[in-house]
Amino acid sequence: MTKINTTPATAANPDVAAASAQFLTPVVLGLQALAVNGKQAHWNVRGANFIAIHELLDSVVSNAQAGADQAAERIVALGLPIDARVSTVAAKTTPSAVPAGFTQWDALIRNVITDMDIVIADVQAAIDGLDEFDLTSQDIAIGIKESLEKDRWFLFAHLAE
Repeated sequence: MTKINTTPATAANPDVAAASAQFLTPVVLGLQALAVNGKQAHWNVRGANFIAIHELLDSVVSNAQAGADQAAERIVALGLPIDARVSTVAAKTTPSAVPAGFTQWDALIRNVITDMDIVIADVQAAIDGLDEFDLTSQDIAIGIKESLEKDRWFLFAHLAE
């Protein structure tokens, strides 16, 4: 009978796991916050561009959730846990620029872009930091950045003249 190793191969290298978790955890938390706050914006957008922004924000939320899942699953695959409970996200992320109530579409887009820029900075820090530790984790961060920047572009296009 063949003996199967029940731990991930990369779990044997605690330095890789720790570095990846150090850089990817802020990305996970930021994306979770962006998803929640993006949904808040989605529900409360008002004005002439309502339907376009309302639907676009659903895409931003979906992409943020997918990115958070990818980054979190990478951390877990390396053998470490992730804490992305709502209380942890609230405690370890910058407060959202998205207001609690109804907001005109142009102001709301600026608020969401502000939130996105904070997450993009964390993702860029992960890309830069992971270069010397774990190229697989870095690749995940690069994909997340690509998605965030595309969503940011789509939102910004509504403001551009």
